[in-house]
Amino acid sequence: DGVDLSPRMVAVGSAWAREHGVDNLRLWVENWHDCDIAPLRGRYDLVFAHTTPAIADYTTLVKLCEASRDACFLCKPARRTDQVFDEVKRIAGLSGRRDFDDSVAYAFDTLWSLGYDPEVSYDKTQWLPERSLEEAEAVLIRDFDVTADKAGLLRETVAVQRTLPPPGDRWADVYIGIPFCTTRCAYCSFSSGELGNGRLVEPYLGALFRDMEDAATLLRETGRALRALYVGGGTPTSLNEDQLERFLDRVMALFPGASEYTVEAGRPDTITPGKLKAILAAGVNRISINPQTMNDRTLRVIGRAHTARQTEEAYAMAREAGVPHINMDVIAGLPGETEADFARTMEAAKALRPESLTVHALAIKRSTRMHLENAPLPDPAVAAAMTAMGRETAAAMGLKPYYLYRQKNMAGGQENVGYALPDHACLYNVDIMEENTHIIACGAGGISKRIYPDEGHIGRAPNVSNIEMYIERTDEMAQRRRAIFAE
Repeated sequence: DGVDLSPRMVAVGSAWAREHGVDNLRLWVENWHDCDIAPLRGRYDLVFAHTTPAIADYTTLVKLCEASRDACFLCKPARRTDQVFDEVKRIAGLSGRRDFDDSVAYAFDTLWSLGYDPEVSYDKTQWLPERSLEEAEAVLIRDFDVTADKAGLLRETVAVQRTLPPPGDRWADVYIGIPFCTTRCAYCSFSSGELGNGRLVEPYLGALFRDMEDAATLLRETGRALRALYVGGGTPTSLNEDQLERFLDRVMALFPGASEYTVEAGRPDTITPGKLKAILAAGVNRISINPQTMNDRTLRVIGRAHTARQTEEAYAMAREAGVPHINMDVIAGLPGETEADFARTMEAAKALRPESLTVHALAIKRSTRMHLENAPLPDPAVAAAMTAMGRETAAAMGLKPYYLYRQKNMAGGQENVGYALPDHACLYNVDIMEENTHIIACGAGGISKRIYPDEGHIGRAPNVSNIEMYIERTDEMAQRRRAIFAE
């Protein structure tokens, strides 16, 4: 019909259709600008459309809708234009949209797993039927070769996430970074610097307070409500007691009303009764005390200046102060550790009973000391046994998985999993990994995110990571953030 098709994409689609016994399933068109769409009307069950920034006026989208009026119309537009999308949906008679990745094979596998059955006659003006969690789990195992163990982990995670307050455009999270640590861990790639003599702390706080004031104004101007606030690092409790109290007072004055406030207190040796008092007085309801391991030899190897005993003391101190929710981070696959070493850490976790436990698999990133030293990852079988042990320990403690993610160069191809008691899942952790909530970020290394749910796009505004550069360029960082929320 004179339509310019992509042979590679047609071949992929045709192979998939043949495998599943489907005729006329798909059409992927690269160039619609000079095409006569009319002959295509009603000829295809589904029409997949991909638009690019070269399409300026979205006339193409309307033409696609007219061509696929009786089909399920899926597209990935280049930018957000609500008025155009409303018109597109009106013309096509659709009530919603679903976005797919650019990969044709992935789109078709996803479509199949979501329930498209060519033998069933669907109302094609409605979206594909939802599966139950159990059905989705079975699809992952049958069609995607996901192991039963991992599919079960995903099912449990989604079940918990469905109980959380849903995200939405009217909400935003706030992240505030304190990029100082007493020492730098061998595996760390975060934006942080060693505290040293503390000469940069006061200049940094001065710049940060200006940044926070602008962020609070932006939150009000956009009419969004604060959902969760997370103070990360670095190690925020590396600030002294006076600095931490001043900082938290400013945080609460500028950002009241969140349902969740987290402060990382990752290094046990930085925690004091005075700092815990300031944290609780400010209204913080969640802290994170992260030993990473309870083996002193490993702690020395990875560059942490505390002992397992200090972790126990920090937990006792926090319990005595009345902290309602303590999270513990541990890492599976640290240098030289055996399964017996990790089992010792898990036994300590059971004894300390944090309300949430995050089990990370070691990842060696390019900016870390371990990468510079060509440190090897552990044996995959050992890493898998450790993460399985973490899951078993969490279950024994009554914790359920609520978020997970993978990174490159991870031990054994495992994943990082957060577990929590019922009603203790960290909203911010879910939001940051699911990428379905706006994030307004302050501080060196923070990344603000604007979510465009209608088009599957995320706008990002990264702050510089270098502490001294951040101090000099704070106003520029605020302008970057405002730019993505200006539309």
